[in-house]
Amino acid sequence: MGFSLLEGFAKSLAMTILSEIGDNTFFAAAILAMRHPRSHVLAGCLVSLIITTILSAALGYAAPNLVPRELTHHITTLLFFAFGIWSLWEGFTEDGDDDELAEVEAKLNADSKGKSRNKENSKDDDDLKKSKRPFLTQFFSPIFIKAFSITFFGEWGDRSQIATIGLAADENPFGVVLGGILGQALCTVHKLY
Repeated sequence: MGFSLLEGFAKSLAMTILSEIGDNTFFAAAILAMRHPRSHVLAGCLVSLIITTILSAALGYAAPNLVPRELTHHITTLLFFAFGIWSLWEGFTEDGDDDELAEVEAKLNADSKGKSRNKENSKDDDDLKKSKRPFLTQFFSPIFIKAFSITFFGEWGDRSQIATIGLAADENPFGVVLGGILGQALCTVHKLY
């Protein structure tokens, strides 16, 4: 059980990169970036991933206060083993990426169709809508908010989030956060550009 910043950083970076490739949020961000400005999608995804990484590491850091450190170490080891087997199983037995891509595209298409029907409104209706926009859309673009929310809710219970919780319980939480954020940023930039 090392508390080395570098060790936590390296483990978190490797775990994040390996667990994020082919993820649901991977497809959602890629499809959004095809339809909308990449900078808005990238910003929304990155802010969301930074927040979820920090929250996960904080939860992992607090876990040993609730459960003995030795038990959290064994739980972390078991989770890494289980996620490794799960990833290998998915890679060898399923065309999961095609199914996940189709599912994400269907969700985004349904949302786009609903909006395209409403584009036939007059300019007066548009001005009225702008004045009654929700609070957050007055500060952030709707695409930023959409990318943020899809990524934020898609990451909860994800392999990388659970592994980050486990790593932060066993390693230096600052190293885990830094490695997780860098890994998430590399994966997000790679999938969008």
